[in-house]
Amino acid sequence: MKNGENKAWATRDQSVVWHPCTQMKDHERLPIIPIRRAQGVWLEDFAGKRYLDAISSWWVNLFGHANPRINAALKAQLDELEHVLLAGFSHAPAITLAERLIALAPPGLTRCFYADNGSSAVEVALKMSFHYWRNRGQPQKTRFVTLSNSYHGETLGALAVGDVTLYKDIYKPLLMPVIVVPSPDCYPRAPEVSCVQHSERMFAAMAQILARQQAEICAVIVEPLVQCAGAMRMYDPVYLRLLRAACDHYGIHLIADEIAVGFGRTGSFFACEQAAITPDFLCLSKGLTGGYLPLSTVLTTSEVYAAFYAEHAAQRAFLHSHSYTGNPLACQAALASLDIFRADDVIEKNKSLSAHMARALAPLHVHPHVAEVRQTGMIAAVELVADRATRTPYPRHERRGQRVYAYGLEHGVLLRPLGDVVYFMPPYVITPSEIDLMVEVAIRGIEWAVAG
Repeated sequence: MKNGENKAWATRDQSVVWHPCTQMKDHERLPIIPIRRAQGVWLEDFAGKRYLDAISSWWVNLFGHANPRINAALKAQLDELEHVLLAGFSHAPAITLAERLIALAPPGLTRCFYADNGSSAVEVALKMSFHYWRNRGQPQKTRFVTLSNSYHGETLGALAVGDVTLYKDIYKPLLMPVIVVPSPDCYPRAPEVSCVQHSERMFAAMAQILARQQAEICAVIVEPLVQCAGAMRMYDPVYLRLLRAACDHYGIHLIADEIAVGFGRTGSFFACEQAAITPDFLCLSKGLTGGYLPLSTVLTTSEVYAAFYAEHAAQRAFLHSHSYTGNPLACQAALASLDIFRADDVIEKNKSLSAHMARALAPLHVHPHVAEVRQTGMIAAVELVADRATRTPYPRHERRGQRVYAYGLEHGVLLRPLGDVVYFMPPYVITPSEIDLMVEVAIRGIEWAVAG
């Protein structure tokens, strides 16, 4: 009967729901899994089967599902204030959260502009940079620079400054043109070249573009250290230091998209810390609320804020809004999440968990169908290839990564590879034994996926 309940919900789902990032026809052979409840790192379906959430439900969940401390904060807030517009009004959770984020952020970020989700935060940063230069009397600065293989969201502005063809190509007629510079991604480097050396060398292309087109460039946008949706490709912090110095030299904004990599994912609270830099705009979302509610924010500088601060007649205001901007429930979830970071010394504890994950993945370093095992903090990725020696990829139509996904579900682990890259981004409450299980199932799934 329980399996029947699963099937009944899946049938109802497929008659009315259109799922994100999904070819719905795939679910004719790989059924939708309806989830009834969740606790910690575990999801449970209507038949009682459990799945270890190895990807934090698309990278948002930090402290486990149904976390009692976040639950309690939300329940208390629900009795006080569920929502009020943030135009002309305010409330304690939004004010307190802005204060605490500014205190945690790289020095010099002093203002917090709320939005609803990651793509919206990127839209805010792009528009704010463009508008800043107009307000400062430089309307010729209209171009944005992005890295190859980057991903910044799927609304039109965010999609334009991304470079993952899978998401972008079909919509190109709708998108503004941007300047794409080769990524510092360390995967293609020669064996004798260190990641530091490769990242430094790859900066030459960026330096040339900024020098040549400085007069028309508003901002450069990057995902610090890890290009997450771009197959979890990674690079060294030295690139960020060089980029910050060049942007300062040429009078260009730097937008750091830490939507996926912020809040401890890379081993530091913010990835920018590892380069000791402050961006002009810091975009945050995903883990901001601990995975509970949609919320994003853009932190920026007093200089940027001042460019919009004027009498009404000057027409300099930043007229961008979302109905649920700064929602009190979402802000309260974020505050509870920050409380857990502080009370539990999470960043320090994660060092032990990331080291354990590295040890568990060690056998894959010599696998004949693994080109690379890479890791930055609590993000790890395994690149599957047809031939390790030549790094020849599998033909895309073979969908080897999806085989790993199917195997994982069958054996109780939610793995959702990016193409043929199997990655791990678990909640921080995962235990060493759960890491072992997660990796063990993934290794077995890889063996099954590459056989034949």
